[in-house]
Amino acid sequence: MGDREQIIERLAELAAALDRRDWAAIGAMFTEDATGYGRTGRAEIVAVVRRHLGGCGPSQHLLGNHRVRIDGDRARSLTYARVMHLGAGPMEGRHYECFGEYDDRWVRTAGGWLLTSRTFQITMQFGDFGVLRPG
Repeated sequence: MGDREQIIERLAELAAALDRRDWAAIGAMFTEDATGYGRTGRAEIVAVVRRHLGGCGPSQHLLGNHRVRIDGDRARSLTYARVMHLGAGPMEGRHYECFGEYDDRWVRTAGGWLLTSRTFQITMQFGDFGVLRPG
C-alpha cells in the first residue's frame, strides 16, 4: 500500500474509532505533542473529543474527497466530512449534523503515519449542538 492509501486508511480508522468511542485508538493516531481540536498534546486531544462525544448517542463520520500530499516523511491531507450525531439521555430524539473539512498534518513513524496537527472547519451545520456532551 502506498503512502497516500495508508493515510486514507488511517483517516478511516480514526473516523471509526470516533464512532465507537474508542478513546485509546483515537489517542494512538496522534503524536504525543500533536495539536488538534484547539488543544495541544495527545491526552488533551482525547479529553476534548471525549467531552463532545462521551454523552452523545450514535454518530457516523463519513469522509471523502481526499487530497493527500506527501513530502518525504511528512504529509498533509484535506478531507471533506459529513458527521451525524444523535442525542442520548435528555437529548434523545434530537440530532446535530455538520459538514466540513479536516486539515491534517502527518509524520511517518516506525509504527506508520501519525497526526501532528488536526483542524476541522465546519462549513454547514444543522440541528442541536447540545447533543454533543460529556458522558
